[in-house]
Amino acid sequence: MATFTAPPALVFLHGPVGAGKLTIARELAALTGFALFHNHLVVDTLLALFPFGSPAFVRHRERLWLELMPEAIGAGRSLIFTFAPEKTVSTSFPTALAHHISLVGGRVRFAAVTCDETEIERRISAPSRRETGKLSDLGTYRRLKHEKAFAYAPLPAEVTADATATPPRISAIAIAAGLSLPLAR
Repeated sequence: MATFTAPPALVFLHGPVGAGKLTIARELAALTGFALFHNHLVVDTLLALFPFGSPAFVRHRERLWLELMPEAIGAGRSLIFTFAPEKTVSTSFPTALAHHISLVGGRVRFAAVTCDETEIERRISAPSRRETGKLSDLGTYRRLKHEKAFAYAPLPAEVTADATATPPRISAIAIAAGLSLPLAR
């Protein structure tokens, strides 16, 4: 009897800063065995060379995302990618990524993480965010929000997890079920 193997998938997990994407993504990776490629892996590398939002930073960030993820998918590796929409990322990026992934035989599955603004503000200044180099200053967050730095075209979502009060593991289980992802053995 032939065994059916699903093509590799990229779970594009998106939501606002501080919503809990990375924490949920870690749980989802543990459930599925998918590799976790969160956006700060590239962002932090580039910040060592270029200021955030500079033309070189923006160009290389998107280029690396569009080269690395399709190559991994093409090699048969399913991934989880975390993405915080913000205005320095081209609005064509999600569509371009989905196109590049399809060219290597994979599929992008979009999942959204939402969170109440009051909870996001509480999380922004958590010590764990400072340790990871993420945005952790509430004043800066409020200024950026006021300046519309997080304005971005609406992104698709096959499933949405509200992380306001739901534990990350439960959100990950809901995302895996909602996307019919295979679970690790």
